[in-house]
Amino acid sequence: MSNLWDLSHIQPTTESVLPGDTIPAMFWAGVQKRGPNVWMRQKELGIWRSWTWDESAEAVREIAGGLLSLGFAPGECASILSNTIIEWVLADIAVLACGGVSNGIYPTDATSQVHYLCEDSRTCVLLVENDEQLDKALEVRAQLPLLRKIIVFDMEGLRTLNDPGVLSLQALRELGRAWNQQHPQELMRRSEACRPEDLAILVYTSGTTGKPKGAMHTHGGLAYTVRGYNTLIARDEDDEAMCFLPLCHIAERMGGEYFALYTGCKLNFVENPDTVPENVREIAPTVFTAVPRVWEKFYSAVAISLKESTLLQQVAYRWAIGVGARIADQVLAGQAVGAGLKLQFRLARWLVLDNVRKLIGIHRARFLVTGAAPISPELVKWYLALGVPMLEVWGMTETCGAATGVPASRIKPGSIGPAASFNEVRVDAATGEILVRGPNVFKGYLNLPEKTAETIDAGGWLHTGDVGVMDGDGYLRIIDRMKDIIITAGGKNVTPSELENELKFSPYVTDAVVIGDARPYLTAIIMIDQENVEKYAQDNDVPFSNYASLTRTPQVQTLIQGELDRVNARFARVEQIKKFFLLDTQLSAEDEELTPTMKLKRKLVQQKYATQVDAMYR
Repeated sequence: MSNLWDLSHIQPTTESVLPGDTIPAMFWAGVQKRGPNVWMRQKELGIWRSWTWDESAEAVREIAGGLLSLGFAPGECASILSNTIIEWVLADIAVLACGGVSNGIYPTDATSQVHYLCEDSRTCVLLVENDEQLDKALEVRAQLPLLRKIIVFDMEGLRTLNDPGVLSLQALRELGRAWNQQHPQELMRRSEACRPEDLAILVYTSGTTGKPKGAMHTHGGLAYTVRGYNTLIARDEDDEAMCFLPLCHIAERMGGEYFALYTGCKLNFVENPDTVPENVREIAPTVFTAVPRVWEKFYSAVAISLKESTLLQQVAYRWAIGVGARIADQVLAGQAVGAGLKLQFRLARWLVLDNVRKLIGIHRARFLVTGAAPISPELVKWYLALGVPMLEVWGMTETCGAATGVPASRIKPGSIGPAASFNEVRVDAATGEILVRGPNVFKGYLNLPEKTAETIDAGGWLHTGDVGVMDGDGYLRIIDRMKDIIITAGGKNVTPSELENELKFSPYVTDAVVIGDARPYLTAIIMIDQENVEKYAQDNDVPFSNYASLTRTPQVQTLIQGELDRVNARFARVEQIKKFFLLDTQLSAEDEELTPTMKLKRKLVQQKYATQVDAMYR
């Protein structure tokens, strides 16, 4: 990696990498250009298995041929219900190559959600990962008259299944090979018939305030946006990236799959969500995009490891991170870094900081990208002090992912950067709402013309629901969601996300929801970091029998109160959190309180724990 004070190695590019104004056109152009090169890797039975562009193309041809043999018609929808694995990508591209519409379903979704999403999207082919996901599909199949076939990626545990409505992926590929031999021109004819204005993918919103809405993105919008991404965070065929966020979420679909398809960046798939820390160290990505929760977990791991280190190691770390912080401050201020400080930083890297980066797995990273949720500015500064620039991007499902981004040449922690070159962004003078306009903006919500009209005005501006301010340099800062801003009983406007981000900077806090609308003071619902708090309890001989009892111990309550006091010290008295309670249930993505991207659902949490919330005001 180049020196922190010289960020010229992170330059956007406006050059077109691949021709094509649809995803299939880009894919086939990529195959022609990069055929024998490795595109994807996935760990299977402890061994990394590589997929070249040619191998990927062969699989796509066979899957697509299999779909065509089943009568899959242009404009029909196929849904994918699976974790983030290579088969997801192959199936997605195959569906699009047939001229179909591809829709992703979170693997954590309940059976009722699977039914709703398949029904709303008019899914006729459902591709599922394994027996667990197949069970959901079979449970609702009778209620989905349009569903013709279910395709299973992994047939382990299903060897004896005899169901004419269910096919293995292998069997589908065999059908495809035979079909392609009999109809050698049909698949390419279908791919070439795709038009930029054709609907390509559906991305359903997380449904925190009602049923999920299917955001419609066209081929032209996807191709346009993925080219635009290279003007924000350029990548090339020498880069290594990780693919681990849900592919049905716009962040990984665009920033992972389609961006790698366009640039040729290698995609490495983690074994499962729990192995991300180990896989990062194995892969050592050169570019790394993640959500704030991942960055917070890495920081927490370092903070906990430091507490277990020797006094000499702690002193060395404090000195080294201090040197990094001084350089980071000068870089952020746009000041030249003196030769003496540069020399100290090289020594700090050699003694400490390079080891910290290796502990995380970011020692080869040219830059880090964070998005999908707000992040603490202090966390951005910490990574910068390690010598790795962190660039914050902002966008949403409806903007096809990133719409703004912080350039490496001028990082401003706490800001989401100026508008990306491929769209317009402005702040409504009356409401403070952030508005976006451009070819990347979605075409509307499936089956919901009234909701679409509410969201995109007559001038083509998308109303994002986020409130922000823009500085003199055109850099935006998110204040909060319009619906989340708190007005206390005393009339004070409070943006809860600022307090929540500071709380999540603690290694002992995973998430928090600040409450106080029409209340006399602020309170908080806090979800602890199980691993770190358990370790604290063990190190300090705190007795507990399970997760619930851990949250109720006086020592843990005192620990979290200390973290709260640290945060409160940074805010005015009227903005300080007076009381809190700890969620005593260990939540996962399957629980209704969390979105599939592991964020607490503010309104649902407040409703579900209304008794505990009211108790904090008595």
